[in-house]
Amino acid sequence: MMLLVWTVITGVAYPLAVTGLAQLLFPKQASGSLISNELGKPLGSTLIGQAFSDPKYFWGRPSATSPYPYNAGASSGSNLGPTNPALMESVKARIETLRKFDPDNQQAIPVDLVTASASGLDPHISLAAAKYQISRVAKARKVAIHSIIALIDANTEPRKWLILGEPRVNVLTLNLALDESIP
Repeated sequence: MMLLVWTVITGVAYPLAVTGLAQLLFPKQASGSLISNELGKPLGSTLIGQAFSDPKYFWGRPSATSPYPYNAGASSGSNLGPTNPALMESVKARIETLRKFDPDNQQAIPVDLVTASASGLDPHISLAAAKYQISRVAKARKVAIHSIIALIDANTEPRKWLILGEPRVNVLTLNLALDESIP
């Protein structure tokens, strides 16, 4: 009888109560922080990165999930140590790709553009990573650099509670703002 009672409490009542409270108090977050278009079609989540490879978009942090990048069902890092040759090769390949698509850019490449996060799902890049990509995006969209800088500034998230972490840019929201203001 106790097994049945605790199964109902912990397996049914508690999850329903927590889900109901979450939907009531934090509906956007409880529903996955989805961003939808004007027709209501989900375009993505502010919590999970997406693969962008077109030069006219900002690129996010690489993902090491499998079988495809940013697979939320298989969150994981590469687990490759700093001396692992496979990590060195993947970083070199990412550097070559960045240089190939923006050969005039001689700035130092920010580390978050060439290394995957621990989850493989990181939706944000550092301000340095966003600024590194300005010239490529401006050239691809045939717009002035100051237009791109203004969008980065408008889409920069501050430190959490003003003290935790660093300012960052959500790649999906920045790219959606790009499409909206600079087609």
